[in-house]
Amino acid sequence: MNSIKAVGFDQHLSIDNPDSFQDININVSEAHGHDLLIRVDGVSVNPVDTFVRKSGRKNRLNKPKVIGWDAVGIVTSIGDEVTLFNKGDRVWYAGDFTRSGSNAQLQLVDERIVGLSPNNLTDDQAAAIPLVGLTAYESLFEKLGINWTGNENKTILIINGAGGVGSIAIQLAKLAGLTVIATASRDKSISWAKKMGADQVVNHHQDLVAQVRHLNKKYVDYILNLNNLDAHWNEIAELIKPDGQIVATTENHRLIDLQKLTKKRATFAWEWMYSKSYFKTATMTSQNQILNHLAKLYMENALLPINTINYPLINASNMRKAHADVETGSMIGKVVLTGWEK
Repeated sequence: MNSIKAVGFDQHLSIDNPDSFQDININVSEAHGHDLLIRVDGVSVNPVDTFVRKSGRKNRLNKPKVIGWDAVGIVTSIGDEVTLFNKGDRVWYAGDFTRSGSNAQLQLVDERIVGLSPNNLTDDQAAAIPLVGLTAYESLFEKLGINWTGNENKTILIINGAGGVGSIAIQLAKLAGLTVIATASRDKSISWAKKMGADQVVNHHQDLVAQVRHLNKKYVDYILNLNNLDAHWNEIAELIKPDGQIVATTENHRLIDLQKLTKKRATFAWEWMYSKSYFKTATMTSQNQILNHLAKLYMENALLPINTINYPLINASNMRKAHADVETGSMIGKVVLTGWEK
């Protein structure tokens, strides 16, 4: 057992409460089986972190909880069944929803959901990618079934294009040859979506159907929804083409009417990046392959970094700032924390 520094919480509190995160010490076990023991050098914060931190019973937890689902770091030891990595490898990963998170100096992670980090990205840049990269990649190429070639006459609508997942999804869709219509509502987010490669940007606070039709697109081939699904469901059902595909990553707050897709014979699917590790599916190792492919694309300078706010130390004070940034709901790109106090 190693005693290490971590950032955790023992109550589900509002982020303006100074106890919403605490600097703590925890024990971490040695690596066994398929596990890697990784020294965490950088982490980033996603909306899921904020939901897990603030949502739960108000009673104090039996022991502090450590969350975090994005990291870059160095493999310090490996389990006896590990075949994909060696001690000293620099890796990146999003981790597993059922295990202790990345907001700690050392973390155990199954090698099958870890990739080699691109050596041309800094820790700030690399820590921003794994969760959103996996989500975008799985959404496009697994759930929507998009091929890497042959998409010259196809269009995708990405709802909420300036957030973390949207930032990567726009870039990957463009690499696959699609025409990308992204949504954004502020000058900064519109500029960011265009920087990521969006061909056109429409405002998700206004009538999406009218705006897309104004672009001479009666229907779109694919829709990736990264915003509240029920807020846009009727527009999605109207804009998807017959035999088109829709994928959503965020849960709906109200019931949606799937029968709106009946006549178009359209397909709807959910994407949850944690699903493979949560259920230990036979496809778990695909996340290693996806992360390695994303690393290759970065090393070929085919993808842009998406970190926009960087905090220089991983500690409770900076974690509160990072969660507050995400909870504004107006984040562009990703917020990152790197390094530990000596």
